[in-house]
Amino acid sequence: MTKFLISIVGPTAIGKTALSIKLAQHFKTEIISADSRQFFKDMHIGTAAPNKEELAAAKHHFIHHKSIIDNYNVGAFEKEALQCLETLFKTKDVVIIVGGSGLYVDAITKGLDDFPEVDSQIRENLNADLETKGLPYLQEQLKTLDITSYNTIAIDNPHRVTRALEICIGTNKPYSSFLNKEKTKRDFKTITIGLTADRPIIYNRINQRVDIMMQAGLLKEVESLLPYQHLNALNTVGYKELFNYLNGDWDLDFAISEIKKNTRRFAKRQLTWFKKDESILWFDYLSDVEVVIKSIEVKIFD
Repeated sequence: MTKFLISIVGPTAIGKTALSIKLAQHFKTEIISADSRQFFKDMHIGTAAPNKEELAAAKHHFIHHKSIIDNYNVGAFEKEALQCLETLFKTKDVVIIVGGSGLYVDAITKGLDDFPEVDSQIRENLNADLETKGLPYLQEQLKTLDITSYNTIAIDNPHRVTRALEICIGTNKPYSSFLNKEKTKRDFKTITIGLTADRPIIYNRINQRVDIMMQAGLLKEVESLLPYQHLNALNTVGYKELFNYLNGDWDLDFAISEIKKNTRRFAKRQLTWFKKDESILWFDYLSDVEVVIKSIEVKIFD
């Protein structure tokens, strides 16, 4: 029998975790997380990782399995997640993958893009520019060289920006021109479910979630991570803004408002990324789960 991976995507705070658990319970299966920040056990509140009740409701993989000091990237995730899928598909016909990190979802469902080798000196020069001139300088450079990537990658992530620039400069071609080429075919079929809502609703849900995170102790969590603020894993919305408060650069109200603003921007980029995929079955975030299940089963038994 053909094996199916049900991928649940959409902007942050839209309800992907709740839907994934309902689908896992219906299909009697397990969930793979493709949220690149929920991998880290040191970051719980600020990443909106599933709570104890949610983790108990369905078995999850790739939640809090790494430390922020571990060097973990999308290539390593692709390898480990495909191994996990191979094991799960021995006993299950359907597996769920859920996450808002488009690159990590695509790594599993489509495979990673193949990039040419470029001179390592380019990366060193870009890192020096990042150190001396700051991320906005590199962002403007990327905007000039590859507006498509500027509009779709995680533009607030220095690693993603320098990687895109490295390819642009090293090949004299846009980073985006190397994306979405023919890749290795997967031995399972993917059905992608997208959750969405009108933008004001998404933004309101984000603002409410940030307030809930603060009430749950996000500031204390970030304070405990202050000695590690230089790590790439912590260059994340919700953490970097509170580091600025704890370092005395911002007041707390402004830091919280920046978390909300940057999370809204992140959600906008997520939607831009996912809207490129015309195969996604989109549902309003309030849709009845039975309607979603019926649509999936039509695809499975088609």
